[in-house]
Amino acid sequence: MMEKTRLTSRPGFGTWQQSRLLNAWVDALTIPEIIERLDEGMLFTLNPDHLYHLQRNPDFAAAYADAALVSSDSKYVYWALGLIGRKIKCKTSGSDIVPAYYHHHARNPDVSIFFLGARPGIAQQALKRVNGIVGRDIVVGAHGPTFNFVNDEAESAAVIDMINASGATCLIVGLGAPKQEVWIHRHRHLMPKVKVYMGVGAVIDYEADAVKRAPGWMNRNGLEWVYRMVTEPKRYWRRYARTMEFFWLVLFDWAGHYRPPAFASPATSNARTNAPTDIAPKRA
Repeated sequence: MMEKTRLTSRPGFGTWQQSRLLNAWVDALTIPEIIERLDEGMLFTLNPDHLYHLQRNPDFAAAYADAALVSSDSKYVYWALGLIGRKIKCKTSGSDIVPAYYHHHARNPDVSIFFLGARPGIAQQALKRVNGIVGRDIVVGAHGPTFNFVNDEAESAAVIDMINASGATCLIVGLGAPKQEVWIHRHRHLMPKVKVYMGVGAVIDYEADAVKRAPGWMNRNGLEWVYRMVTEPKRYWRRYARTMEFFWLVLFDWAGHYRPPAFASPATSNARTNAPTDIAPKRA
């Protein structure tokens, strides 16, 4: 029988719950609680599309298994966990975590950010906008890589040199899943000054004000996907079509019939840096 919920802890931050959905663990934390704990490691933002890839991509699953924190980037993840009796506190999307992070550290000279992702020029726009909001140069570098960046070791090496030269302590990557998570996981050891890594999809576009977020009422009611489909159909239609299986898998999980893929994944690994094995699991 797979665990449904468990307790985890870190020194100085007490104990909190993680809830399992399929083969991923989600931290049951609010955005302020995430920001408080986000002083090192990788933050990933779980949504149904990520869960689609987590059933198929061993490298993506390995990255997730090593994440320090996993947030609920989707109302559907939040609702699904509530439906199957593993409720978390709230939706905690990357598009809300990123601004909360730079506002929290606005006067902290020990924190600086590098934006990696989006179309050429967009990351630089995000840099200027965020620095204007914060009132200091908290974003110290920005780069929009080529489309094939993750498969080009020479370009990756050049970008890593750029990040290291900037002195950034936080790397925010918006390349889309699973590319951004796999790239972070493979290359993080080459960036010793970086303490915090975030894989956040389209958030750099939002911070540049190049792409508008869905209206608040749509976000609150889980309809952001409708807004994205209408405004950017070529970018999103395949993603939302393939994640329809999410609903079936959640039902299988609720009924106790879900089985994780054969390769190692968060649900079958103790690799989570903030999930020590000496804490007794809490079962739902």
